[in-house]
Amino acid sequence: MSSPVWHPFTQHGLEEPIPRIARAEGAILYTVDGRRIIDAISSWWVTTHGHCHPRITKAIAEQAQILDQVIFAGWSHEPAEQVAAGLREIMPAALTRVFFSDSGSTSVEVALKMALGFWTARKEPRHRIIVMEHSYHGDTIGAMSVGERGVFNQTYEPLLFDVARIPFPHAGREQDTFDALDRACADQACALIVEPLVLGAGGMLIYSARALQEMHKICAHHGVIFIADEVMTGWGRTGSLLACEQAGVEPDILCLSKGLTGGSLPLAVTMAREPLFEAHYSQDRARMFFHSSSYTANPIACAAACANLAIWREEPVLEGIGDLTARQERHLATLAETAPILNERTLGAITAFEVGDGEGYLSDLAPRLMAAFREQGVLLRPLGNTIYVMPPYCILDQDLRRIYEVVGEAIQSLSRELQ
Repeated sequence: MSSPVWHPFTQHGLEEPIPRIARAEGAILYTVDGRRIIDAISSWWVTTHGHCHPRITKAIAEQAQILDQVIFAGWSHEPAEQVAAGLREIMPAALTRVFFSDSGSTSVEVALKMALGFWTARKEPRHRIIVMEHSYHGDTIGAMSVGERGVFNQTYEPLLFDVARIPFPHAGREQDTFDALDRACADQACALIVEPLVLGAGGMLIYSARALQEMHKICAHHGVIFIADEVMTGWGRTGSLLACEQAGVEPDILCLSKGLTGGSLPLAVTMAREPLFEAHYSQDRARMFFHSSSYTANPIACAAACANLAIWREEPVLEGIGDLTARQERHLATLAETAPILNERTLGAITAFEVGDGEGYLSDLAPRLMAAFREQGVLLRPLGNTIYVMPPYCILDQDLRRIYEVVGEAIQSLSRELQ
């Protein structure tokens, strides 16, 4: 019998190799047999400053000797208080409350429950959530409900709730999105949830800051709660601390995870404006916010988040991201001159483009490309026929150059096979 481990987003029936990683440093992973692998997707978009960052690992080790875990319902601890205070300093001023959870999906679930709880407390029948086509917000039930319907979740359709959908704001067709959003908001909607500026799992689809700004304006006009899912886009990925900053938008609810701990440990927060907290504030225990998990605000994870916040306060992180953005753009331009790629695009530290014809997430191109990348020592995971590069900010230029060389070689080889 092979390993008993059941891996996520993996079809074990294809018997594709699953390398074992032994250790990591910076932007590099090392396998148990000594191979050097360049982590070109920040290990599923989580690693920001690099693997095993010394300030973060030191904080984790020290905290593990002091307090490893304690119930957070009705109790507290210093690392959580420090994280909350640190977030209040750098996040939008209107977001006064910090609710802890343990993953991006659960931060979205919390946001949806907060929004519904707000309208319930006001005794207003607002239940419909507005979502954008091609979006992805996680794999728990509520998060799947507000994401794109398709191969990801069609098996679980009986569990999902109805939502109102608006079209993606393609360049030149943004008004279609605005009109659809205006109609949905006017129909007593509860909230709009969006991935600001770029839809990750939907294919790294990028839209303008002006469109995000207008969507926020429409929601505000109708009193509809605006939820920004910055689980992927936050912590510098789009070139600013939050993607919302580029549109001058302060959301009503903000979801953060992934880079919150620098990618070292699972932790998430949902930040909210004061009226959402006040809607649940009462002498009536039945009106409390009913959500938790066993590891809410785990002290060790919070210590990692404190170290990450210190890095953002004390080191020139955004300057480094700006440098990485410029290098990414240069390498992408070189690739476009030598390989048949389509629709190349960049946003902050993210680059993306298509190869061949669009066939959706289950395109046969993806596993073939992924295997070629793996054999050449690069961790990339195409979204169907969309290839994207999103490395840790610390990546050395020779490693970044190697990523694009490997991508170019794989595309050229695939093109010859398809001729």
